[in-house]
Order: sequence, then C-alpha cells, then structure tokens
Amino acid sequence: MSSTISFDDFQKLDIRTGTIIQVNDFPNAKKPAYQLIIDFGALGIKKSSAQITDLYSKDDLLNKQIIAIINFKPKQIANFISECLLLGVANNQNEIVLLKSDKSIMNGSTIS
Repeated sequence: MSSTISFDDFQKLDIRTGTIIQVNDFPNAKKPAYQLIIDFGALGIKKSSAQITDLYSKDDLLNKQIIAIINFKPKQIANFISECLLLGVANNQNEIVLLKSDKSIMNGSTIS
C-alpha cells in the first residue's frame, strides 16, 4: 500500500479525458509499447508511450477515449518524448487494462 496523501496532493494531478487519434509501433522501446497521439480537446494534442500491447491492438486503440494524467514533466523514452500518462489497472496476468468512462465525455474534461 502507498503512503497517505492529502487532498491538496491529489489536486496537483491534472487528470483528463482524451481520445487516441494515432497509434504507432514503438520498435525502439525496451519493452513492447505503442506511441500514442491523444487529443485532449482545447488543451491540445499530447504524445504518450504505453506498454499496453498485451491486451490492445492498434485498431483497438484508435479513437478510444482514455483517462490520463497530463501534467507530468515530459519523459524521454528511447527516441520519443512522452507527455502524459494513461491510467490503467493491472489484471491477474499483470497486463494493463485502461481506465475509461462508461459514457462519452468531451476531450479535455477534468476527472474529479
């Protein structure tokens, strides 16, 4: 279990909805991953590297609405700059299942 945080700590996270508009293979990644281009509406387009190849094909991901943290410092992964972090849950096989809304939400909407 993680350490306890304050509500102020939680409020520092900028968690938003976005739609994946492009999915590319990422052959330079150390672990199998995709390069994703995500539309966050008025907040713009952001890139992310995601190790989700076990459960998702490129076709599965294209136009899929996701939830991501968008205010992390950009991180270089091989030859790619990842600008946000998709949120998911590890299943019993330690594969990541992406979090999503059960209804369509406007891109860029805040998770609270």
